Formats: sequence, structure tokens, C-alpha cells
Amino acid sequence: MEVLFVKLVLLILYFAIMVCIGIYCRKHATDVNGFVLGGRSVGPWLTAFAYGTSYFSAVVFVGYAGQFGWKYGIAATWAGIGNAIIGSLLAWAVLGRRTRIMTQHFNSATMPQFFGQRFQSKSLKIGASIIVFVFLIPYTASLFNGLSRLFGMAFNIDYTVCIVLMGVLTGIYVIAGGYMATAINDFIQGCVMLVGICVVIGAVLNSQGGFMEALRGLAQVSDPEMVNGEVPGIFASFFGPDPINLVGVIILTSLGTWGLPQMVQKFYAIKSEQAIHKGTIISTLFAFVVAGGCYFLGGFGRLFSDKIDIAANGYDSVIPAMLSGLPELLIAVVVILVLSASMSTLSSLVIASSSTLTIDLLKDNVIKNMSDKKSVFIMRCFIVMFVVISMIIAIVQYKQSISFIAQLMGVSWGALAGAFLAPFLYGLYWKKVTKAACWVNFVFGAGIMVLNLACRSAFPTLLQSPINCGAFAMLAGLLIVPVVSVFTRKPDQAMVEEAFACYDKKAPVAQKNALSD
Repeated sequence: MEVLFVKLVLLILYFAIMVCIGIYCRKHATDVNGFVLGGRSVGPWLTAFAYGTSYFSAVVFVGYAGQFGWKYGIAATWAGIGNAIIGSLLAWAVLGRRTRIMTQHFNSATMPQFFGQRFQSKSLKIGASIIVFVFLIPYTASLFNGLSRLFGMAFNIDYTVCIVLMGVLTGIYVIAGGYMATAINDFIQGCVMLVGICVVIGAVLNSQGGFMEALRGLAQVSDPEMVNGEVPGIFASFFGPDPINLVGVIILTSLGTWGLPQMVQKFYAIKSEQAIHKGTIISTLFAFVVAGGCYFLGGFGRLFSDKIDIAANGYDSVIPAMLSGLPELLIAVVVILVLSASMSTLSSLVIASSSTLTIDLLKDNVIKNMSDKKSVFIMRCFIVMFVVISMIIAIVQYKQSISFIAQLMGVSWGALAGAFLAPFLYGLYWKKVTKAACWVNFVFGAGIMVLNLACRSAFPTLLQSPINCGAFAMLAGLLIVPVVSVFTRKPDQAMVEEAFACYDKKAPVAQKNALSD
């Protein structure tokens, strides 16, 4: 009884802090720029943690870590390393500065708005916003997955109550304080994630006699379902049993961040050049610890095979089974860790969805002369709507065990990144990108993932996996955009020069960065 009381106090304290921060940040959320971007004055620590916590949710900790750790063993850690190097370090280095400069030049607050202004195309903006709206909803609902077993294990609370509690409290602080409240809460949640993952890894490995003993135990495990029969030591090997599909996982979960609206939007709000440099380092280290730690932990899942029935309970049961033998207070820490990861990502997604629907679809198309005050009010209404829809989808999926919804969630990441990555990247760097190339890539990226969901068996064996198909969509886009741009009508030269003029604007810098004459 005493332990349960301590756990409830921790949970209530955690939620109270989140809500208080949202109320405190109301002064930053009075106009669109403040509500969506925090006034473009967010420092390196808040931006880096907002990026990292939006990147890694319960989907990674419970779902992906369990699934890929079970399939690839300790080699699954490569996915976490890829997330840190490609998904964080290179993303900040390649996209950070240019995204901040050009989006401020256009005064754009969303990715669809960027496309509309960069290519002077209202239809492109509307098309991009529809893709965001369609595919962010199921992705948002997926954040609730994996929480049910952990919450039941720690508090004996029904999953439906957990969903409602998490959705309502996230909605409160996002509606009240907008992006700034989200960024500050993300920082706190990120600290919880950093400490939590280190403690959990240490406890799980200690339960197996330490790292070396756990690795020796993993080396004794074989997979009788493999084509070549039993191969002892394969799950403790450097590249694991299936390196080709592992590469697909790395590409989708790492390169995918370059085209996700809720991730790229973090660069819109960063404060300064110095903040970009610091944020790059902080974000990369955060990803190494959190993502690397999650996949590393999942790699030892087969040591607990006596507690796991994949056929009956799926891969989401792997991590909870690994944690079931830990002390109750530590399990409570894990639940708060997973809640932190989920709430931070949920807040980013609902802001991205509501801002896109308000600014890119309704403003000037349905509602003329929409004021800033009215825009913020409508965005807050949409946040409520998105949270409610996501909760309903998650509850229906849980109660009815509808696999179609779960598959749709898996397709969302690939569709968004496949549609947006190449046009956004080339749009920042290359003057010759055409509107037609963007349209072709939008249709290809979103279309191939919908087809993969609808008629997966018709795809080549390698692309039947949504993971591999999403990775293929992103890589193919890097070829589609330049090729189509070469053969379609060139953009207006004056428009392009005006767009890229922002990069040539003179800015004084310290002598440590550039010597004066």
C-alpha cells in the first residue's frame, strides 16, 4: 500500500508540473508566431530536447525496441546509432540553419506553408496540408500503444483511463502555453528519459548477472525459424541475423526525421547561430543515450523468452516482460519514462496538425481575413479535436484488436517522410526544383505507402515490409525530384532569386568565426 501511494504521488507531481508550465507559458501564446513557434526565440537546450523527445516516443521504447531487438539481437543498437548520426547530427547540420533562415524569410510557420511560398503555389500548400492531416492522426494514436501493459503492471489502472488521462493533460498544457510550454515540458521529460533509460538498462543487465554475462547468454540463443536452421551466437553478433532488413530500419527511423513536419518545425523556432551549434551537439548526445539505449536494451529480449509469447501478445510484450521482475518503484519510473516520451511526441504532433489545418487549409481558403487571435483560437479547438480523435482510435483498437488500424499507424511515418523529405531538402538548396517535381513526389511517397497497406502481397518480397517500403520511398524521392525537375517547366527566375536572397543577407559575426580584413 505504501509503495502504491509513493507511485501515485510521483505521477500526480509529474502531471501537476506539466500543467503548471502550460499555464505559466500562456503569455507566449497570444499570436500565431508565439503559439506555433515560441516567437522564434527558443534556445539550444530547449530546442534540442524538443527535437529529441518528439523523435523518441513509447513507439520506440516499447514497440520498436522490443520488435527489432527480438529480430536482430544486440545488432539492433545500430538503429539507435543511426538515429543519433543521421537522424540528429546530420539533420541539424544539413537542415538546421537553412530551414531557420528561409522559413523566417517567408514568415512560414508550417511545412505546407513553406512549400506554398517557396514554389508560389497555393495548390501545393493545400496538397501538403492534406497529407499531413491524413497521416499524422494515426501516427498520433500510435503513441498510446505499449502503455497498457506498463500501466497495468505498475498501477493496475485500466488502459482506457490511462489514454484519457494522458490525452487530457497533454491537451491542457499545449492549449494553454503552445510551443513554449511544449518545449519546456519536453526538456523536463527529456531529463526523465535520460535518467530513466540508464537506470532501466543497468537494472535489467544486473538481473542477468551483468553485461558480459548477459552477452554470453545471448550468444547461446538461436532461432530455429531461420532458413539456415539454428545459428548459435547470431543474436550477439555485430550485424545480427538479417543485416539487409536492419538497414531498412536504420534508413526509415533515421533519415525519416528529415521529412517529418513535427521534427523539421523545431528548426523554425531556434533562436540563433550559436543555438544551432549547441543544439546539434545536445540533440546528438541525447539520441545516442535514449535511442541507442532503447535498442540496446531490446537486443537482450530473447533472454526473457520464457516470459514472452510473441504469437499471442506481439512484440509489444517484449519490453514489459523484461521489466516485470524489477522493483515496483523502478517500474513506476519506467512508466513515467514512457509517459514522458509519449506526451512530448503527442504535444508536437497535435501542434503540427492543428497549425497546418488552420494556417494552410482554413485561412484565406475557407475563412477570409483570419486574425491572429482567431487563428490561435481555432488551433486550440483543433488540438482538442485531434486529441479526442486519437484517443478514440487508440481505445477502439485496444478494445476490438483491429489490426488494420495498427498497420495504418506503421505506414504514417513512411508516407510523410516519403512525400516531403526530397522536396523540402532540395527546396532549401537547389534553385531548379519545380512545382511539378514536388507534386510527383507527394503522390509517389504517400501513394506507395497506401498501396503497401492495401495490397502488400503484390509488392516485391523486400518491399512488403512497411519499414522497407518507407525507406524506399524516401530514397526514391531523392532521385525523383531532380529527374522530374529537369524535364518539367522551370520555375520563375525572379521568384527563385527572391527566395534564395535570404542566404546572401549580410550578418556580422564574431572574429572567432570569420577574420575581418
